[in-house]
Amino acid sequence: MGKFILKTDSEKKIINIELEGTFSNEDGLKSIQAYQQTVNPITPSEYALQIDCRKLNVTAPDVVPLLEGCFVMFKADGFERVSLTLENNPILKMQLARLGRKAGLENLEITSTVSA
Repeated sequence: MGKFILKTDSEKKIINIELEGTFSNEDGLKSIQAYQQTVNPITPSEYALQIDCRKLNVTAPDVVPLLEGCFVMFKADGFERVSLTLENNPILKMQLARLGRKAGLENLEITSTVSA
């Protein structure tokens, strides 16, 4: 089951999203609804979007279209910058980078961390 936590830091103009586990289509749809409720009251072009994917599992093929839709949504919302942080997971990094390119998300940064 996928879990998500959304937090808005109005002072620093950052929206933080933490993702964890394996998302089903239902989990994905719930996270999209929460995201839209978080983004509606702000001006996304003034904010950076930081997504913590360190506890996220590789997305199952049947959920990939939903994830791709999220990248398209991030692009449409026009964030100043979109940053993804991953554990050292080359497969997930390739998957997310490919979806970002496909969605035309040019301001996407993907950072891999290595846990000690």
